[in-house]
Amino acid sequence: MADQPQSDTAPKWWSRPAAPQAEAGSAAAERPAQPDSVPAADTEPLPAEAVPAPRYDPWGEQPLQVADRGKAAGGGPVVRVRHALALGLGIALLAGGVGGWLGVLAERRSSTRLELPQAAVESKNRAPESVAGIAATALPGVVTLHVRGSAGSGTGTGFVLDGQGHILTNNHVVSDAKDITVTFSTGESVTAQLVGRDSGYDLAVVKVDGVRGLQPLSLGNSENVKVGDPVVAIGAPFDLSNTVTAGIISATGRPITAGGDKGDGSDISYVDALQTDAPINPGNSGGPLLDAKARVIGINSAIRGADASGDGAERAKQSGSIGLGFAIPVNQGKRVAEELIRTGRATHPVIGVTLDMEYTGDGARVGTKGEGGKPAVTPDGPGARAGIQGGDVITKVDGVRVHGGDELVIKIRAHRPGDPLALTVLRDGRERTLDLVLGSANGS
Repeated sequence: MADQPQSDTAPKWWSRPAAPQAEAGSAAAERPAQPDSVPAADTEPLPAEAVPAPRYDPWGEQPLQVADRGKAAGGGPVVRVRHALALGLGIALLAGGVGGWLGVLAERRSSTRLELPQAAVESKNRAPESVAGIAATALPGVVTLHVRGSAGSGTGTGFVLDGQGHILTNNHVVSDAKDITVTFSTGESVTAQLVGRDSGYDLAVVKVDGVRGLQPLSLGNSENVKVGDPVVAIGAPFDLSNTVTAGIISATGRPITAGGDKGDGSDISYVDALQTDAPINPGNSGGPLLDAKARVIGINSAIRGADASGDGAERAKQSGSIGLGFAIPVNQGKRVAEELIRTGRATHPVIGVTLDMEYTGDGARVGTKGEGGKPAVTPDGPGARAGIQGGDVITKVDGVRVHGGDELVIKIRAHRPGDPLALTVLRDGRERTLDLVLGSANGS
């Protein structure tokens, strides 16, 4: 009834229902009563459906757990997919990180430990007849000359002749020398003294004292040289000491003249040269031309530039090697060096005639008058004794044709004084052969 007053003994809405009475001796009877339950002794127990649901007590012994409605215990398919995705993403990130780290490590190792294929270290010994073998044999006996004179300074090359310190080089290297310094392949430098020189042969000898362990070069024989033979040149082109170049003999008996800077002809050299394509440049002068057995067969003396015309810088541009180098045959060098060491001067073979250097025909014509009104054929000279007359045209020397006065001088100077020669002369339109023995004259 709405108006009926409520009993003081009715259960309050905030109270919990009284726990049912447990039988004596049960475990429930032994439990202490809940502090907030107030049993009602005088009321009957309420029906089960009338008993209010227990209220959530956050401070109770077992707080209620919130469950996701409509999901099975342990998570549904959506949860499992999310978990799988998260796991896969984590694994991918981990794999990417590990892979990147391994890549960086591999790159570092490859950059610091890169090893390309390479030949093993081998013996540096070379066959004696190879270019390297020839160079190894000859280099200790080759020297670089630094010369100072009134006209300036220059560089040339030379090589050791004997254990006494004699060194052979070109005359044009030392002709104006005031101070001569010789540098060996080891780098040791000493002062040298001029022993003797000859402009006609473009050869000179200097000497060093107090040097131990000198290694003279072996001398070959230029008569044995054939076109096509391999050769090696050693020198100091452009002051680059101990430079080795190689080539072949391009020609033999090549008549050349060099020098003539003074204008009076006193410094012209006449050489029956060995021609080579081994690169020879300024500074190679006086250096050895070697055969396959590291023997000296020539003394490098002259080169032909690409263009001898022009002046100043333009001519300097053309001064490099173009494969036309010329060497004094060692047989001639040996004879002159022996004379320079012995007497300080060299002798020149002569035929005792004065040549007409203005003659433009083929051959070398003997003049009709000599210098100072003297006869062109020296009385009782080698030519006179052989029957040479003024106006004769000499066309051959020992059967080799000559085309001018310079070539005749070159062919004669390729011999020693006292050597016999056969000259072919043209007189009154007829050729005849005359035999003579070379005389001697002092050189410069």
